[in-house]
Amino acid sequence: MPEQTFIVNGERVTVDVEDDVRLLWVLRDLLGITGPKYGCGINVCKACTSHINGKAFNPCAVPVGSIGSEDEVTTIEGLPGEVTEQQRGANGLHPMQEAWLERDVVQCGYCQPGQIMAAVALVNRVKAEGRQVTSADLDTIRNICRCGTYTRIREAITDGASRM
Repeated sequence: MPEQTFIVNGERVTVDVEDDVRLLWVLRDLLGITGPKYGCGINVCKACTSHINGKAFNPCAVPVGSIGSEDEVTTIEGLPGEVTEQQRGANGLHPMQEAWLERDVVQCGYCQPGQIMAAVALVNRVKAEGRQVTSADLDTIRNICRCGTYTRIREAITDGASRM
């Protein structure tokens, strides 16, 4: 079997797996990283949203063979490592995770890792453009929440953005 090498949550990993295996299964089944959730497997629900080189992507739709050895994949487990120690909250969490807790967003929680990862990528992109997050920006997040906590999700993103 071919070896695949890349960086996950700051650590270089090598796995023996065929090129066409979706990255989500590599993360969950081979590396034991369970934050990205399987929802649809066809890049629609976005429960598996993670970051690759700082941008949101859905590992359910990406074959591991397309990941380069210098590509950096960040899952919800590695999110606090994307900010400085000073930016982390009292629990050592990323500011967006702290906002999520304080805004009591979660009901069932299944989609929340993907929601948070999409939110952080959005805020980082908007801040790089030198502006604040708008309601129109929030409308671009297409992650599905079956519990319907969208109002609290939007509030938490705005709150988290102010802390980032």
